[in-house]
Amino acid sequence: MIIYPYIPKRKPKKPNAKQRAQKASWQALLEKYDIKPAGKTARKVTRVAAIDHPLTVVDPRRNTNHIPSVDTGKGLAAKKEVQQYTGDAMLGIGQLHKSNAVPIFKAQDAIDISKMRRG
Repeated sequence: MIIYPYIPKRKPKKPNAKQRAQKASWQALLEKYDIKPAGKTARKVTRVAAIDHPLTVVDPRRNTNHIPSVDTGKGLAAKKEVQQYTGDAMLGIGQLHKSNAVPIFKAQDAIDISKMRRG
């Protein structure tokens, strides 16, 4: 659930004497030249005829039941074997940073990894 903060709306400021005089002179100028201000106009409501055909009709071009699926004759794929190290060259697994596992093949590698820490 999202909780939105409440932001109160500010009251509009009342016009001062200078602003009222400018608005009055502007209205007088509009009346002098018979100009109607472009403001909010009523929108016309248009009536749309009801749909008289069902919307569940399937396009006949989409019926492709007559086209057979391709059969290659091959079956399902076999499960891949899990890879596992079976040699004896690896001494162990070191950790450089967080979950970064690194294979260690020589004793010097382990020493180098241990010295890479902070400090």
